[in-house]
Amino acid sequence: MRSPQVVRDPALPERVTIYEVGPRDGLQNEATVVPAEVKVEFIRRLLAAGLPVVEATSFVHPRWVPQLADAAEVMAALGEAGRPLPVLVPNERGLDRALELGLRHVAIFGSATETFARRNLNRSLDEQFAMFEPVVARAREAGLDVRAYVSMCFGDPWEGDVAVDQVVAVGKRLFDLGASQLSLGDTIGVGTAGHVTALLDAFNAAGLPDGVLAMHFHDTYGQALTNALAALRHGVTTFDASAGGLGGCPYAESATGNLATEDLVWMLHGLGIETGVSLPALVETSVWMAGRLGRPSPSRVVNAVGNAPADTSA
Repeated sequence: MRSPQVVRDPALPERVTIYEVGPRDGLQNEATVVPAEVKVEFIRRLLAAGLPVVEATSFVHPRWVPQLADAAEVMAALGEAGRPLPVLVPNERGLDRALELGLRHVAIFGSATETFARRNLNRSLDEQFAMFEPVVARAREAGLDVRAYVSMCFGDPWEGDVAVDQVVAVGKRLFDLGASQLSLGDTIGVGTAGHVTALLDAFNAAGLPDGVLAMHFHDTYGQALTNALAALRHGVTTFDASAGGLGGCPYAESATGNLATEDLVWMLHGLGIETGVSLPALVETSVWMAGRLGRPSPSRVVNAVGNAPADTSA
């Protein structure tokens, strides 16, 4: 398989951590339920490809996200290999389920806007913090690591533009509950490079350095890689991505696929930045998953180098 020609920029970080969200964020919006055994195999393949972090599932009520109703089954099947993998927990009941399985990393998912908080969490913008506070406190008391997501950081389909100051205020409140990392989501993919830089500058000014921030881009307007490069130049070294470009948000219809992990890896490797990821193994995994979903991957790299017919055997 062809690899990118490496031209190293010494001003950029030497290594980047890719936070793979395909099994959770990538699959949660699929209309056809993916069998638990396929999800388990997907996760195992991603880990074997060298992804350092793979977010496995979400302990959300199955009424809200039917695709992830098998969360406990998936984590039990992964066994010891699943214990260090992060899972999303929307509330204390979700945390209870994670603790019962002996998991060690959880994530909460907040909103920067009032409308999305009500649609996604059934809470107001302020009420979401009251819901998350005991979750984070109990998780930390149990020795778990906690990640916080904040969505709609660059725009909201109902409210339009979202003020940078509002995003920073919400993100800092979520982080200050006791998270170790804050992931900033462009949920509907409307951000641009200058906006990314301005938002990161504002978070830095509020006391959150690039080292505790991660970026979560969607590619709705084709800006995900450009935005990732802007964040990289700013100093961010953790990026969320989804194998094969799977994903979208079930509560935001204009949210199309996530930044494809393969496209991100191609860019990073071309810049001489280490990821620990085997691009051929990752492409093979996405081609395999595309076969199970019955449609081609939207990833440009997967389509460029992985166009061999997908293996659809069990």
